[in-house]
Amino acid sequence: GEKVRQLQEQLNAIAKSYPALPTIAVDGVYGESTQNAVREFQKVFDLPVTGVVDYPTWYEIQEIYVGVTRIAELV
Repeated sequence: GEKVRQLQEQLNAIAKSYPALPTIAVDGVYGESTQNAVREFQKVFDLPVTGVVDYPTWYEIQEIYVGVTRIAELV
């Protein structure tokens, strides 16, 4: 759905600044590649590695996304 698409777009934007994170297709489907990208994000940012976007994971994605996109605006 739309929230998954937003999540995928944000993870891809973060991956530009954090090459350890994979880029994924933005298709709105929470499939295996999206779940793996979430797991990698959780590893990099010291969150429990579940592959599930719980509140702490969602909050961290939002915080990092805002940070990396603001940095991009300054360049």
